[in-house]
Amino acid sequence: MFSTYGPLSTLVYDMTKPVGHSIDGDIEYYKERLKTCQGRILEAGVGSGRVLIPLLEAGHTVDGVDASPDMLASCRARCAARGWTPHLYEGDVTKLALPERYEAIILPTGSFCLIEDRTEASRALRHFYDHLILGGRLIVDVPLPYDWKEGDSSITSFPLADGEGVTMKYEAVEIDWLRQVTVSHLTYEKWQHGTLVETELQRFAMRWYGVEEFRSLLREIGFSSVTCSANYTYGKEPTDARDMITFEAVR
Repeated sequence: MFSTYGPLSTLVYDMTKPVGHSIDGDIEYYKERLKTCQGRILEAGVGSGRVLIPLLEAGHTVDGVDASPDMLASCRARCAARGWTPHLYEGDVTKLALPERYEAIILPTGSFCLIEDRTEASRALRHFYDHLILGGRLIVDVPLPYDWKEGDSSITSFPLADGEGVTMKYEAVEIDWLRQVTVSHLTYEKWQHGTLVETELQRFAMRWYGVEEFRSLLREIGFSSVTCSANYTYGKEPTDARDMITFEAVR
């Protein structure tokens, strides 16, 4: 019934998150944390290249993996337009099996939280650990749903050329406090001169973690030197639920 980042959601994503568009300073932060990295970097949940391409332009060797073929197609096209041909893999990070090992694996802006099941999330972390070289780093953003409110809804319009446009309806459906999961529904509709020509439904689930919970999870996997930073200031401990929380851990 539901899709996951199909053609319409990818189109809206590309319009709202263009290449190099920094969200609260995330691209600058990742560039700074990775500036000494000489080996390969993997962006898990690469999307359409918003972060990957600036890292390529900074001189890094970056691979990407994503479960959405539409997102990857967009990423390839954006890379090709700039003369880049990175290795981009279609796959589920909970079953990650790539031919390379990495000096760093990154998951900016909460993409890790899209893994709804905690057991699957733990499995993904184990795969990340196994894909890092000794001394390699995992850097992952884990936000809290501080402003999520059941029943909230909105409709946003995105005009296109030649009388076309896309609308996106957002509905906050359910928050499960025991499982630590929020569920939203996104309805994308493409219109052509007032006629509906395409529809896409997306179930958007996000899992959240307490700071100590996630720190412990990383250590259970085998990571060491775990640091937690707030709002893309390295070493600044979170003090507010509104903080963007970034963990860094070493294999």
